Amino acid sequence: MNIETSNTHNLKNIMTMTHRNLLKTLHNPDNFGDVIMEPVIFTLLFGFLFGGAIAGSVQAYLPILVPGILIQSILNAASGSGQQLREDINNGVFARFKTLPIAPIVPLAGQLIGDIFRLLVAGSMALITAFLMGWRPVVDLPMVAAALGLALFIGWATSWIFALVGLVAKNAEMIGSLSMMIILVLTFLSNAFVPTKTLPRFIQTIVNLNPVSYTVTAIRSLLLTGTWNLHATVALLCGLLIISIFMPLSLMAYQKQN
Repeated sequence: MNIETSNTHNLKNIMTMTHRNLLKTLHNPDNFGDVIMEPVIFTLLFGFLFGGAIAGSVQAYLPILVPGILIQSILNAASGSGQQLREDINNGVFARFKTLPIAPIVPLAGQLIGDIFRLLVAGSMALITAFLMGWRPVVDLPMVAAALGLALFIGWATSWIFALVGLVAKNAEMIGSLSMMIILVLTFLSNAFVPTKTLPRFIQTIVNLNPVSYTVTAIRSLLLTGTWNLHATVALLCGLLIISIFMPLSLMAYQKQN
């Protein structure tokens, strides 16, 4: 089999696994309800609790909140990748996959590509909730789509971190705890919800190095001015770096599974 035929065969197998993951998500409300409810709850909670304290009113806070809540919602949805992988491993599904004449990357890629749908739903729910609260984008729809696309890419890149957690951790409780710690560090040690200048100086240093901060700043620029700036380019590079590191590590962890 030549390289071109092999790549075509792998692509078809990945699409089959992606279809399987989509069906599994749609047929299991427990794996799908969180990406609908969590963005709604956190948008309402953060908006009404912190809006007055940080910006003087909910309406004034929404332009600050929307980019942060968008990336947080997508990261929360991305964390489900590890739990679903562990569920398949514990049920013996991945052991069956390893006996099939498919490349090792196929089951992982199918799982994570299918999870893009979950990320899209989570991000859309955050934007819809903010819109119902009174937020109105000042740019045209393509710029809103670009902001959502950037958040989706960073979320998908981060899902490889959660995939590695799911492959290494032995139970769902540990996966949930580790995933929550990752999300808390990435979102709350960033400029997602509060202005960086209000933070202690040593925390500002951490915040300024956080890839989420670059992503939030880039999304704010896209939604407020419709411009693609250096922060957006840095966010893309950070996403590519995360994928280049954690995709091979996830593949190695998958191959070590019994």
